[in-house]
Amino acid sequence: MLRTGKIYGINGPVVYLKGNTGFKMSEMVYVGKERLVGEVIALDKERTTIQVFEETTGLRPGETVEASGDAISVTLAPGILNNIFDGIERPLERIAENSGAYISRGVSVDSLDKTKKWSTHMTVSVGDEVHGGHIIAEVPETAAIVHKCMVPPNISGMITKVVPDGEYTIDEPLVTVELESGKTIDLTMTQKWPIRVPRPTHHRFPASKPLVTGQRILDTMFPIAKGGTACVPGGFGTGKTMTQHQIAKWSDADIIIYIGCGERGNEMTQVLEEFTQLVDPKSGNPLMDRTTLIANTSNMPVAAREASLYAGLTLAEYYRDMGYDVAIMADSTSRWAEALRELSGRLEEMPAEEGFPAYLASRLSAFYERAGMMHNLNGTDGSVSIIGAVSPQGGDFSEPVTQNTKRFVRCFWGLDKSLAYSRHFPAIHWLTSYSEYLMDLAPWYAKHVSDKFIDYRNQMMALLNQESSLMEIVKLIGSDVLPDDQKLVLEIAKVIRLGFLQQNAFHADDTCVSLEKQFKMMEVILHLYDKSKALITMGMPISVLKEEDIFERVIAIKYDVPNDKLEMFDDYMKAIDQFYDRIMEKNA
Repeated sequence: MLRTGKIYGINGPVVYLKGNTGFKMSEMVYVGKERLVGEVIALDKERTTIQVFEETTGLRPGETVEASGDAISVTLAPGILNNIFDGIERPLERIAENSGAYISRGVSVDSLDKTKKWSTHMTVSVGDEVHGGHIIAEVPETAAIVHKCMVPPNISGMITKVVPDGEYTIDEPLVTVELESGKTIDLTMTQKWPIRVPRPTHHRFPASKPLVTGQRILDTMFPIAKGGTACVPGGFGTGKTMTQHQIAKWSDADIIIYIGCGERGNEMTQVLEEFTQLVDPKSGNPLMDRTTLIANTSNMPVAAREASLYAGLTLAEYYRDMGYDVAIMADSTSRWAEALRELSGRLEEMPAEEGFPAYLASRLSAFYERAGMMHNLNGTDGSVSIIGAVSPQGGDFSEPVTQNTKRFVRCFWGLDKSLAYSRHFPAIHWLTSYSEYLMDLAPWYAKHVSDKFIDYRNQMMALLNQESSLMEIVKLIGSDVLPDDQKLVLEIAKVIRLGFLQQNAFHADDTCVSLEKQFKMMEVILHLYDKSKALITMGMPISVLKEEDIFERVIAIKYDVPNDKLEMFDDYMKAIDQFYDRIMEKNA
């Protein structure tokens, strides 16, 4: 039975219906003559409140609202990768063909191509018992990723019919399943899943493997685990988007979901242009073969911003269920929080701190809690890692979005505008950032890189902390009054900052660095510190040490040692020993 209601009032993206409409909470509805997509967000016996995901200009009281019978859902099937969607999974390329550069209202296109035939290899046979998550077919979705078509989580039974291997569209039946009730159901490649409901898993693993990004300050100093959560807060121009781009390009995740939530249109254009040209360093295929973009730019309706994060998260969980490691780049959660604030204001809810709704913290926690390394229903292991950018106004980290996000993430990569303005990138400040995954990942680093990895990292952090304390004295009375051992700390900290933490995204060897090279770089820097410290202990002044060019040579290691010639580090270790011997001979 068709359930409808009449519009009684309109307040921006919020529409009110009078009387008992029979609509359900979180149900998707079609609003007005143009059938704008909306969602039921509040119900009582006298009024139904709907948020509309499209521009409501021209909508009038008295127009009809029609219920769809389903929650806001995404379509899950081959064709998601190498695609760009808006916040409610409408493909922007198809919309552009229909309505040009700007999205016209009420445009209705299929989320995925229903006419394309996919080469399908069946993995089940008649008589097999299947349950939720069971893989029934494999489809090479792109050159990089095999799409595994699964039984929806709420279905189990016995297969009575299977099609032969061949070419099929996403809506053609592949298998027939007889349910325990005796009914039969045809399964296709397509699933629908409500975006606000997490997909079920068997159980969650504790953090144990790092998401290797190739960025030294992240991998060595503040690592994130696969299935972990991180936030990248920073003011305008400090490099949030570029940090996420680098992780998207170089991390060892199988699939990237990039959500541009309320960002500038030119930034999304840059992502589109860059990602379509980039070659995946792992496979040699285009990077877009394992990437999906969700573009919800700042000029798009504000309510769709709120849905875009959940839509991207549901796509990520779907690929996790296939056994893939997925990384979500959410840029930025502040714009999403601003959308919550605007809608809350329209709903006349009681505002909390800085006008944000009182449920900001619970919404953020619900989003970040869907990350994790999971054992799936089909026996595979997969992960969803979430890296959310936060754009605090004026770079103020004490504002509500940053503070509440800190409660729910275990990695905090604080961007510093003074570093960004001095062209030190990534501008992640080592004193304000932290990672709670460090000790969880220590056994992995010990096994796969070196048992000294975490120890060297801690020594370098101690030197950077010492430098910070000494700089307070230097600012007051100058560096000349410091004893030579403290001057050496300042010198080595400079080597760490310029030679290790600073990284050049446009240099072929420096843009992405293996963990082995990162370890070797730490080893050389700390070897230089140990030898220099031994000389100073014997009474050599720092000025004599600085007459040699060894400090500058070590800073330049990141450019001078190619990523495929790590044996060259042995030459640097010898050069440091020779530097020690020369100074000893001169002053013998």
